[in-house]
Amino acid sequence: MKMVIAGGGTGGHLFPGVAVAEEFLKRESNNRVLFIGTERGLEARILKDLGFELRLITAEGIKGRGLRSLAAIAKIPRGLIESFGILRDFSPDVVIGVGGYASGPAVLAAWLMGIPTAIAEQNALPGVTNRILAKFVRRVFVSFEESLRWMPPGKTVVSGNPIRQGFFGAGSDDSRREGRFTILVFGGSQGAHRINEAMREAMPHLEVMKDHLRFVHQTGEKDFRDVESAYRERGMDAVVHPFIRDMASAYRAADLLICRAGATSIAEITACGKAAVFIPFPFAVNDHQTGNARVLVEAGAAEMIAERDLDGLRLADVIVRLSADPARLRAMEEKSRSLGNPRAAADIVDACIEMTKGK
Repeated sequence: MKMVIAGGGTGGHLFPGVAVAEEFLKRESNNRVLFIGTERGLEARILKDLGFELRLITAEGIKGRGLRSLAAIAKIPRGLIESFGILRDFSPDVVIGVGGYASGPAVLAAWLMGIPTAIAEQNALPGVTNRILAKFVRRVFVSFEESLRWMPPGKTVVSGNPIRQGFFGAGSDDSRREGRFTILVFGGSQGAHRINEAMREAMPHLEVMKDHLRFVHQTGEKDFRDVESAYRERGMDAVVHPFIRDMASAYRAADLLICRAGATSIAEITACGKAAVFIPFPFAVNDHQTGNARVLVEAGAAEMIAERDLDGLRLADVIVRLSADPARLRAMEEKSRSLGNPRAAADIVDACIEMTKGK
């Protein structure tokens, strides 16, 4: 069988697609997967290294871009035509859109060609494109029960958000608390400047307990040197990276996560059963990261600091408080783990295979 996975742009869209691809390729040795993306997306930089084939189309985001939205709309026909050509060449049995610029044109082209189609929505509040595509596709996979009211009944399934195989068991290192309390800080594949700044502001307040703390920090390229220097100047035990490729190992070593609330991060955190302090990106479309974070906060699996309330003292306070309360951390971890679905990728692949029967 052959599957097309359309979308990407950010890790939040791309990595669930990679998880589905890994699961699909496990099923049969002669299965094939093709990704459709854009040259500006994360997929153009990393899929080759992961061993996946990628074809590119012309597509841009529309919502919230002012006059640039008109130029993006004008490119839709070109993206559709390019998608038709790719789909004719590859002749897939099923096409699944995972969000991002390329998802819309590719999924719509597949639907017009009569190819079985599906979409996967990662966020608690679905985006406009997926709400439109949901009317046409055969299956809709959502990550949160809160999403059901936005999607068509009958063909929408709460699957959870698929995660890559490397994350299975990433929460099993029970020896991690025998050493320093380890905090993993990250802001997505591009980093998060405000979180980086807040960590630098927090360092003076954490200096008295620096012998008990260890930091692993993904900064993004722009802030890497400044953040690395700040840790070094304060004598903090810290490993700083512009981008962490092996996030599963970073999760495994962590006692606490400080991060954005993108849907893929949420899925990885719950699958690994980790405690987190979320700082949602306030300018995400429809403020969906706050909605994502709220699901875990209300379940007792996480805490949240709105970016408008974020400063070094508040961040230091939450680190000090949670590091001194192992019972609270254990409870957060148990709640987190209860919200995850490690079978999400398998369930989605099962449904996609079922769709192809009698197509």
